[in-house]
Amino acid sequence: MKESMAAEKVTLSDALSNVDVLDELPLPDQQPCIEAEPCSIVYHANFDTNFEDRNAFVTGVAKYIEEATVHSELNEMLEEGEEYAIMLYTWRCCSRAIPQPKSNEQPNRVEIYEKTVEVLAPEVNKLLNFMYFQRRAIERFSTEVKRLCHAEKRKDFVSEAYLLTLGKFINMFAVLDELKSIKSSLKNDYATYRRAAQFLKVMSDSQALQESQNLSMFLATQNKIRDTLKENLEKIPGYEELLADVINIAVQMFEYKMYLLPSEKHMLVKVMGFGLFLIDGEISNINKMDQKKRVNIAKIDKIFKQLEMVPLFGDMQIAPFNYIKRSPHYDQSRWPLASSSSPSPQSDLLQYLPTIRDEYVRYISELARHNNEVTTTVKETPRTDVENKELTELCLRGLQLLCDWSTHVTELYSWKLMHPTDHHQNKECPQEAEEYERATRYNYSDEEKFGLIEVIAMIKGLQLLMSRMETVFTDSIRRHVYAELQEFVQVTLREPLRKAVKNKRDLIRSIILSVRETCADWLRGTEPDEDPALKGKKDPENGFEIKVPRRNVGPSSTQLYMVRTMLESLIADKSGGKRTLRKDIDGPYLIAIDNFHKSSFYWNYLLNFSQTLQECCDLSQLWYREFYLEITMGKRIQFPIEMSLPWILTDHILKTKASSMMECVLYPLDLYNDSAYYALTKFKKQFLYDEVEAEVNLCFDQFVYKLSEQIFAYYKHLAGSILLDKRFRAECASYGTCFHYPPANRYETLLKQRHVQLLGRSIDLNRLIAQRVNAALQKSLDLAISRFEAGDITGIAELEGLINVTKLAHKLLGKYITLDDFDAMLHEANHNVFAPYGRICLHVFWELNFDFLPNYCYNAATNRFVKVKDITFTSPVARDKPPAAQPQYFFGTKALNVANSTIYGMYSGFVGPQHFRSICRLLGYEGIAVVMEELLKIVKSLIQGTLLQYTNTLMNVMPKVCKLPLYEYGSPGVLHYYQAQLNDIVQYSDVKTEMLEGFREVGNAILFCLLIEQSLSQEEVCDLLHAAPFQNILPRPYCKDGEKPETKLKRLEAKYAPLQVVQNVERMGTSKQAAIAREGDLLTKERLCCGLSTFEVILTRIKSYLNEPVWSGTPPMNGCMNVDECTEFHRLWSALQFVYCIPVGENEFTVEQLFGEGLNWAGCTMIVLLGQQRRFEALDFCYHILRVQRIDGKDEIVKGIPLKRMVDRIRRFQVLNSQIFAILNKYLKSSDTDNLPVEHVRCFQPPVHQSIAAVSGPQNLTTIYMKPDGISK
Repeated sequence: MKESMAAEKVTLSDALSNVDVLDELPLPDQQPCIEAEPCSIVYHANFDTNFEDRNAFVTGVAKYIEEATVHSELNEMLEEGEEYAIMLYTWRCCSRAIPQPKSNEQPNRVEIYEKTVEVLAPEVNKLLNFMYFQRRAIERFSTEVKRLCHAEKRKDFVSEAYLLTLGKFINMFAVLDELKSIKSSLKNDYATYRRAAQFLKVMSDSQALQESQNLSMFLATQNKIRDTLKENLEKIPGYEELLADVINIAVQMFEYKMYLLPSEKHMLVKVMGFGLFLIDGEISNINKMDQKKRVNIAKIDKIFKQLEMVPLFGDMQIAPFNYIKRSPHYDQSRWPLASSSSPSPQSDLLQYLPTIRDEYVRYISELARHNNEVTTTVKETPRTDVENKELTELCLRGLQLLCDWSTHVTELYSWKLMHPTDHHQNKECPQEAEEYERATRYNYSDEEKFGLIEVIAMIKGLQLLMSRMETVFTDSIRRHVYAELQEFVQVTLREPLRKAVKNKRDLIRSIILSVRETCADWLRGTEPDEDPALKGKKDPENGFEIKVPRRNVGPSSTQLYMVRTMLESLIADKSGGKRTLRKDIDGPYLIAIDNFHKSSFYWNYLLNFSQTLQECCDLSQLWYREFYLEITMGKRIQFPIEMSLPWILTDHILKTKASSMMECVLYPLDLYNDSAYYALTKFKKQFLYDEVEAEVNLCFDQFVYKLSEQIFAYYKHLAGSILLDKRFRAECASYGTCFHYPPANRYETLLKQRHVQLLGRSIDLNRLIAQRVNAALQKSLDLAISRFEAGDITGIAELEGLINVTKLAHKLLGKYITLDDFDAMLHEANHNVFAPYGRICLHVFWELNFDFLPNYCYNAATNRFVKVKDITFTSPVARDKPPAAQPQYFFGTKALNVANSTIYGMYSGFVGPQHFRSICRLLGYEGIAVVMEELLKIVKSLIQGTLLQYTNTLMNVMPKVCKLPLYEYGSPGVLHYYQAQLNDIVQYSDVKTEMLEGFREVGNAILFCLLIEQSLSQEEVCDLLHAAPFQNILPRPYCKDGEKPETKLKRLEAKYAPLQVVQNVERMGTSKQAAIAREGDLLTKERLCCGLSTFEVILTRIKSYLNEPVWSGTPPMNGCMNVDECTEFHRLWSALQFVYCIPVGENEFTVEQLFGEGLNWAGCTMIVLLGQQRRFEALDFCYHILRVQRIDGKDEIVKGIPLKRMVDRIRRFQVLNSQIFAILNKYLKSSDTDNLPVEHVRCFQPPVHQSIAAVSGPQNLTTIYMKPDGISK
C-alpha cells in the first residue's frame, strides 16, 4: 500500500501544470445565441501597407509605381482630414463653462482672462491647424487636378483607384465644410479666446494678429472651404472633364454596388452632389455636359431621390441635392424626382422588410449547411478550389447583405433626424417636446420600431454567425484569391502574351510581363524559360503544362493595386497612344481580364475579413447626438435615455411584451457596444466613452428591473390562472366573463443567458434576474401576510391561496433560475426563521383572543362560527390598513385579484372547516402548539378569574336547598317554584352579559381546539395515504377465481420495490441515513395508529384549573352526594340554564344569538371534568320541568313565562348538552378505561321506618349491594 502511494506522488510543479491545463478545457454551455458577437477584446490584423512596399515592385510599370507614391501621400492627407472631421464633430463648447467678467471693474477679471487663454489655447491651436490643413488639402487637390488636366495627360489613362481617391478628397471637403458651418461652438470658443487674448495683449506681433483675423474670418464665413475649392478649380482649364470622370465612376460604382461598406455608399452620393456643384459655374454648365453625355443627370436624379439624406457623422446629415439647388445653372425640370415633394424610399424601412427577411432566411440556411459541414466533419485533405470559391462567394454575399441592411437602418435614421415629427402628425408628441425628442422618441411608429429591431437583430445575428466561421472563411478566401490570381497570371495571360510577342505589341507585352513579375508565384520559384508563349510560339502538340501551386496566402495591398491598375490600363477606353490597347487583345481574353478586374475589386475587403465584417455591421452612429446637444445651447449636457434610440427600441419590446421580439431584446443594447467601440477607436474621445458607459449603466439597470418585473408578473399570472377554481372559471365563462391565461412568451431564452457581453463586461443576466425575482417573490409573501394581518381570522383562507399561487410561481420559475428555497423564503417573510412562532401564528392568536373568542357564535348544525353583528361585549379590534401593491404581487392580475376576492369573500362571513384546515397547513404542529398553549392560558385566566368571581357571588345568592318538586304540583307549579327560588339569579344583571360572555370565550377556545384536532387528523390521513406507496403499503389487489391474493401481492411488492424509501436508503445510504429513514417511516406509520389526542390533553389541562372548592362544593352530609343542596357547580349551571331557557321578547336577543353554543360547551365541559354529568342530568331544574310537562302537557303563562315555549327551548338544550357530553366522554373515556378498576361497589343501608326498626331490632337488617356508577359520577 505504501509503495503504491509513493509511486503516485505528484510534484508541486506537475500539480500546478495540471491546474493550468484546466484553462484550456472548453466549457460550452447550452446558452441560446440571442446577442451580437460577444467579444471582450477585439483585434484586427491590418494588411494595408499604404504602398510603403512599393519600391519592392521595380519590375512593375514605373508610372503606376509613381502613382502609388502619390496615392500614399493622398491617403495620409485623407486620414488627417478624417481626424479634423472627428475633431469638429466631437467639439463641445468650452466657453459656456468659463465664467465671464461682469464688468471692467471686476478685480479678478485679469485672472479670469488668463485662465481663459490657458484653457482655450490648445483648442484654438487645433482650429489654426485645421485652417492650415484645409489650405494645404485644397492646394494639393488642385495641383493633382491641374496635373491630370494637362493637355497631354488628358489623353492618358487614369486608374479607377486614382479617380476614387480624388472622389474621397471631394467627399472630405464636403464633410469638413458642412461640419464647420454647422458647429457654432467653434466660433463661440474662438471669440471668447480672442476677447481674452486681446485684453491680455497676447497677440502682439502683426503676424499673430493677421493669423487671428484669418482664423476668425475662416470660422465666420459659411461654406468657406467649398467656395475656396471651387474658386481654385475654376482656374484650371478642363477640370470639369476630370471631375466628370470622378462623378461617372461614382455613379457606376453606386449602380453596380461596387462598395462593401455603408460609408462608401454614402461617400459616392456625396461625391456626385458636391462634384456637380464644383463643375457647375461660369466656365462649365452641368446641363450642357448632360447633353454631351459627359454626365447622366437622369441617373443621378434617381439616386438623389433614393437617398435624400446622407449620414455625415452621428446625428449630422447632408442633403446632396442641396448642392445642386445652390448651383448657378440649376434647372428643376431636369431633376423631376429629386425636386418632387413625395417622400424618399429611404423613409420607409417596412417596404424592404419582406425582402430582407427572405434574403436572411435563404442566406442563413446556406451558411448553416456549410457551418454544419465544417463542425461535424474532419477533412484529411484541403478543400478543393471549387469549395474555396463557393465559401468565398458565400462570404462576399454575406458582407454585401450586411452592408445593404446596415445602410437601410442608417438611412432611415438620417431621414428621421431631418424630418422630426410634431403634435399635429403624432398626437402622443407633446407641444413642448424638444427637437431631439421629436426626431427620435416620437418619430417612429410601432411598426417602424419593430422593423428596426428586426433588421438590427438580423445584422447582429448574421455578424455573429459569420465571425464564428472566420477561420473557415479567411482560410478559403486566401486560398481562393491565391488560386484565382495565380491561375489568371500564369495561365490565362499566356495567350495575350503570346499574341503580343508575336505581333510585336511591346507595350502590351511589357504590361503583361510586369503583371507576371509583380505577383506570379512559380512552382519552383522561377518562371519556366522554355514557355513557348514567351517567344510568341504555339504550344507543342502534347501541350505545355504549367502547374500552379496552391498556398494559403493572399497578395499584399500594393501587389493587388499594381496588378489591377496595370490590367485596367489594358482594357481602358483611354491610353497614351492614338488607339487603345484593348483593340489588340482578343475578345475572350478581354472579357477574362475585365471579369478578373471586377471580381478582384472585392479582394481587399475579403482579405481584411474581420475588419470589413465589423465595419459592415457598425451602427454606432445611432447613438451619437453632438449636433442636437449643440443646438440646446447648453441647456442639456446629455439627453435622457428616453430619447436615446438604442433604449427606445429596447424599451419598446419590454412595453409591448411582443413574444416574437422578446428574443431580440439584447440586440438593440449592442448598439452601445458599437458606439463605445467607435468612441475609443475612431473618435478616440474618452468623454464620449464615459457618456456611453454611464447611459449603459442606467439602461441596463432599467432593463434588468423591467424584464425581471415582467417575468415575475408573467409567471405569477400563469400560476394564478392555473390555480383559479375551475368551476368558478366555467361559471364566469357562461356569463361571458373569461379569465385568459397569459399569452406564451419567450422568457425562457432570456433566462438562459449566463454571459451577456456589454462594453467588454460579461454579465450573468440569469443571476441578476434571479436576484430581483427572488426579492419579488419575497415581497409577494410579505404582502400576503401583511394583508392577512390587516384583516380578521377569516382571511387565513385567502392567505393560503396567495401562498399557493406564489409557491407555484416559484416552482415554474425555478426551472430556469436559481431561487432560494420556498420554505426558507416563507419562514423569512413570516419572521420565524429562529422563533418558534411567526407573524401568521401571532396574528391567528391575536384574532382568536381579541375577536374570535369574544365575538363569534358557534353553531353545530353548520359546524361554523358566525360573528355577532348587532351587539358586542368588547371594544372594536384595531387593525392596520391592507397593504397596497401592484396586482402581480397578489394573484397575478387585476382580473384574477377580483376573481379570488369574490371566491374568498364567500369565506369571510364565518369561520369553518375550510379555515381550520388552512390554519393547520400554515401553522403546522409547532404553531398549533403555541396557539393552544396561549388559549389554555386564556381559559385558565377566565376560569380562575372572571368565572370564579361570578361563581362565588352567585353561589352565595343561590338557595341553600332547592328540591325537585313532586309531579303532583304540575308543570306550572314546578316552574313557579323554580322561578321563585331562582329569582335572584334571574334578576342578577351581569349574568346575561359578563358571566355568559366568559363562558362563551371558554367554550369557543375548547371548540377551536377540538376542530383544529379534527382538521389536523384529516391532514395526517392524507399524508399517510400519500406516503403509502413509498412504505410498502399496497391496497389489497383484486383477484379472479382461482388466484391467490398472496401471490399477486408479492408480485406487486416486487414491482414497486424501487419506490420503497427505507429499503433503498438502507441498501445505498449510510447507517445514519438509514436510521433517519426508519424513524421517519415509523413516525408516518404510527402517529395515527397509536391514538394520540391533543383534545384529551387540553381537557386534562382545563381540569387541573378547576381546583377551587367552589367548583366541587362541600362534602355531602349523607356521605354520598348532595341531592337538594346547592353547593356544587352543576347546580349553578342548572340555574344559569334556567335563566337562558326563559323565552325572550319579540325584539330581544336569544342566548343562541348572543353567545352561540360555545356557552353550552363551556358549561358541559366543566361539569364533565368535575365528574358532575350524571347528577346534572338527574337533578337539573329545567330537565325536571320538561319531565313534568311531558306528563301533564299543560301550557300556561307563569309570571310572564310561556310554559310551552320554555319547555321547547329546554328540550333543544337537552339534546345539545347530550351531544356535547357524548363527544367529551368519547375523548375522556379513552384514557379512563385503562386507569380505573373494573367495578366500584359501595354498601348502603336501606331506609327503615322507625316502627319497623323498633320491632325488628338490628338483627333483622339485611345488607343490599348496589353499583353506584351513575350516581357517583
